[in-house]
Amino acid sequence: MTIHPILREIAALFKAQNRELCLVGGAVRDMLRGKKSHDWDLATNAPPGEVTEIFRKVQSKVIPTGIKHGTVTVLYRGRSMEITTYRTEAEYTDGRRPNQVHYAANIEEDLSRRDFTMNAIALRLPQGEKVDPFGGEADIKTGIIRCVGNPAERFAEDGLRPLRAVRFAVQLSFNLEPETLAAIPGALETSAKVSAERVRDEIEKIIASDKPSRAFVLMEQSGLLKLFLPELAACRGIEQKGFHRFDVLEHSLLACDYAAKKQYSQDVQIAALLHDIGKVPTRKLDGGIWTFYQHEIESEKMTRNMLMRMRYPNVLVDSVCHLVKEHMFHYTDEWGDAAVRRFIVRVGEDNLTKIYQLRRADAYATASVEPPPDFLLPLARRVEKTLGESRVFSLKDLAVSGKDLIAIGIKPGKTLGIILDELLETVLDDPAQNTREALLKIAEKWGNKLVSS
Repeated sequence: MTIHPILREIAALFKAQNRELCLVGGAVRDMLRGKKSHDWDLATNAPPGEVTEIFRKVQSKVIPTGIKHGTVTVLYRGRSMEITTYRTEAEYTDGRRPNQVHYAANIEEDLSRRDFTMNAIALRLPQGEKVDPFGGEADIKTGIIRCVGNPAERFAEDGLRPLRAVRFAVQLSFNLEPETLAAIPGALETSAKVSAERVRDEIEKIIASDKPSRAFVLMEQSGLLKLFLPELAACRGIEQKGFHRFDVLEHSLLACDYAAKKQYSQDVQIAALLHDIGKVPTRKLDGGIWTFYQHEIESEKMTRNMLMRMRYPNVLVDSVCHLVKEHMFHYTDEWGDAAVRRFIVRVGEDNLTKIYQLRRADAYATASVEPPPDFLLPLARRVEKTLGESRVFSLKDLAVSGKDLIAIGIKPGKTLGIILDELLETVLDDPAQNTREALLKIAEKWGNKLVSS
């Protein structure tokens, strides 16, 4: 394997101090898979203070990002890399971080504390000699994710490891070794201690993979889905006969897979996964047929709670929830021009492409069949035509403003807001009414009506 020249330079700095340096972790795994690696993690027998001094001598910045655990981040020749002193760990009472860290004597001892065999391989620098005490290279070649040593012990140390195992499986198209998979249910109590942010990061990587459903099925089998995404897990067995070929969970996973395959934006992918979770509480039997009236409203509420619980940014939460809430439109040729304008207002011009994408994923997931090329095309053409004819889709597009209404005697407050909304409705029905003269007359009539009532 080719060792990058910068790594050779750094290794020379350590060798000059009679210290060892190894490339470890994902970078080695990727190299053995024939993939390029962009992130470098390094391990050394030099303590953090000595590592800091080595780089200060060459005017490189050192940040004590994890000094408590023997880790510093080094900025060298435009590269950022973590360098950690060989270490062992003991007692993980919080389910994520060790209570104590002890420096290890050699790289082999350091590798013994790592999660999976594929991540427990090191390259001694600068030559690139492999150190593989747990058969990680063989597991990479056969596509196996296997814990280092006893999987129950590894998962008991760090509750995020079971979710990482599932995520790696879908990202790398690997299989979980049976004992590793079987150990996950026993670690759920430890996994429950993991912070919402760390869980979110893993879920994001799963959703961004080529086929997210594979990970979610593994999560369901092992109990992780019910632990972290109980609203989604509850969708199993919610049949939709008469409307869909699949139950709600299968349908949701297919929609998410489709969004991932088409490389839709993150908010569309998440909306595809969660758009029907409200079917569980809204399901009712009506004449022998299950109905889910207004499930999109409940789905929006549940989705917001889920995403907030996982500490997603508010902007993304709002975008996903808006898509979920609006995904149930039913276009027909009978829609009038006013209905098309109201659709644009309701969805938002900036969200039109995303709502089309979500509906396409939803349609695919009803029977696992690709929608026809002209799916939603009639609506899209009418929307495009309407956008070209009219630019009145919000209060700011009206020919009058709140100040204009106040000038004719309408008082600020609730009444003013009601009248402005009515003026917008008037213009959506008939854009020709969007003149100052016409709107002021209508506003005056509404003002008198509201005062008399």
